Order: sequence, then structure tokens, then C-alpha cells
Amino acid sequence: MGEDWYRFAVASVEPGPLRATGGVRLMVDGTLDLLAEAGTVVVPGWRSVDALVPEALIATPRDAHAQGARILSLCSGAFVLAAAGLLEERDATTHWRYADRLVAQYPGLRFVPDVLYVDGGSVLTAAGSAAGLDLCLYLVRRDWGPEVANRIARRLVVPAHRQGGQAQYVERPVPRERAGGSRLGPLLDRVRGALDQDWTVERLASEAALSPRGLHRHFHNATGLSPGAWLVAERVARARELLEGTLIPIEKLATSCGFGSAATLRYHFRNVLGSSLAEYRARFSTTLA
Repeated sequence: MGEDWYRFAVASVEPGPLRATGGVRLMVDGTLDLLAEAGTVVVPGWRSVDALVPEALIATPRDAHAQGARILSLCSGAFVLAAAGLLEERDATTHWRYADRLVAQYPGLRFVPDVLYVDGGSVLTAAGSAAGLDLCLYLVRRDWGPEVANRIARRLVVPAHRQGGQAQYVERPVPRERAGGSRLGPLLDRVRGALDQDWTVERLASEAALSPRGLHRHFHNATGLSPGAWLVAERVARARELLEGTLIPIEKLATSCGFGSAATLRYHFRNVLGSSLAEYRARFSTTLA
């Protein structure tokens, strides 16, 4: 990503190498003193929800936050942030397996269930390992804009944005490697390039040389969705791109995405993302910024 990209170091409360889940061994770059230089501190997990957090691991993130660093936790790392007092009277989340324990041990935080991550400004928490990818992509999006975040997501072969705290749907499902799934690849690309057209099930089936019943089966195998649900998700994803990168009027935006009217676009956009068009544009528009 170039020389201006993030600089990264692994800091540990204990000397390395460390042994992680699955037998992975992790080399460390230094002690927790490195946090004094950090703009962002990520706590990727904690060894056990029952394990006592060492005082050094409590004080150092707290000091880094006081000096202006933003602090992220992934999965059970929320217990470290909570022990440091960084989640007191804040919205926060963690993996569903640990939710009851986190609330019981730290009743002063405001637990948010059923979300991928919570953006608390300078303190952010993710629900689990995969949600940690969502949160880190969200941070890239916040720091560098949607184009860079989309580029990173393509490299990772993951959705560019699953908006935590609102909808947890994949707006651009990644085709799974199943038998027959690749047959639809060219058709999916054609549809994405012409979302403003009328793509009925009959037309999709005809262009794929399948029966409507066969189309549904192949679509589910390739994307995990029905043709109609996939098409709505693609159109919503296109609407998001236009809201982020242009100031096109909503009626024209709706037509270009294939929704036909602003009312239809508003309905599907809120149903998928839980956000209004105006709210989304105000928050993510690079043009307004």
C-alpha cells in the first residue's frame, strides 16, 4: 500500500515468542512500552475470560488512550479494555459466547448484542475473529476512504463493508467454491454492469441457459442467496457507492441502480442496512467531506 501505509509492531506483556491458538508462534517486537508511540492499539484477544488481567496490561492501554491513541478490541480482548476501565459507561460488544460474563464482571458498560462491532469513537470493540476483520476494514475506510477499503477487501476476498451496529448482511456475497457455482460468474458480472435494467427471473434464467428452478439452485450454490435477494443486495451496494462518491440526486440514483423510484430505494436501503439515505450520505460521503 506504499510507504504512507500503517506501521505495525507487536507488543507483549511477556517476552516472546508467544504461542497462540492453533499452535501458531508469534514473535514480538517489544514490550508494552511500544504503546506510548502508538496511534492505534489493537487487543486481539485474551487468554481466558477467567484469567486475571495483569496490572501492566491494564495501565498501559489506559495511558495510551489518555495520550490520544484509539483502542480496539477483537473478540475476548474486550475483557482487557473493560479491566482497564475503558468501557465504563460506553457501548461495547464481544463474542456472543462471552457476553453474559462480560456484563456480569463489568456492569458499568453498555453491552450491545447482535452486532459485528461498535464504534465508540476512540474505543472500538468487535464481536469475534471474523468481525475483527469487519472492524479493521471499517477503520481503514475511516482513515483512507472507501476505495482503499474496497481494495483491501478484494485482497482478503471478504465483503468490503458489513455495517456493524446496523445490518449484518453481506451486500456483495463472495461466491462459494461449490459445484456449479462458477457457471453463473459471467452472468453475475453482466448484471452488475447493468443494474439499471429489468432483470427478471425469466431473463436471468434465459441468459444462463437454465430453467427458473435450476437458476434458483445455481444461485443458492454460488451465492447463498435467491436471485431476487442477490439482485437487491447488489443494487443496494451500488447505491452505497454512489452515495459515498457522488452528489447525484436520489431519484436519479434510484433509477441508475435499478430500483425505479426513490421510495423503493429507501425501503430496500433501510431494510438491508437499517439506515436512511441521508444519514448514510452524511456519514460516508467523500464528496461532502
